[in-house]
Amino acid sequence: MSVLRKIIRTGRVAEPSLPVPSVDAAAGAAPAAPAAPGPLAGSVQLRHIDAGSCNGCELEIASAFGPVYDAERYGLRLVASPRHADALLVTGPVTRNMADPLRAVFDATPNPKRVVAVGDCAMNCGVFAGGHGVEGAVGDIVPVDVEVPGCPPTPEAIIAALRGLTGR
Repeated sequence: MSVLRKIIRTGRVAEPSLPVPSVDAAAGAAPAAPAAPGPLAGSVQLRHIDAGSCNGCELEIASAFGPVYDAERYGLRLVASPRHADALLVTGPVTRNMADPLRAVFDATPNPKRVVAVGDCAMNCGVFAGGHGVEGAVGDIVPVDVEVPGCPPTPEAIIAALRGLTGR
């Protein structure tokens, strides 16, 4: 019974809520084109696609959706199917083997949809620019709505950019 009392006394342990991001998002997120908050307001279902990254951004995304930063409290949720997604969360430079699957996932996502390029590699190929297996940046393959700079971006920057989609 003492464990239950300790849980009740301690309560929920999480980072304090971040301020609502502005359109220019001073926390590091730079919208490529301002996303209309209307259709996606409230909650956003996200499908993550690793287009060829080094997994640094994936670690930060896992942290953003983990218990410390708890992105779900802002209405953000990861889903397993692009057919259930409102937005695509794409990391890494797009490799030659992932260009067609990325286009297929983009086409399978219902409208209205948004694409979020997470990390420098997704924005401009980063350190992989000019590599023989690299097709290009995410914006070269599918239209990008929001970009999150950083190598890797912090969980705070990822959440701030995604909160710009929800308006929460």
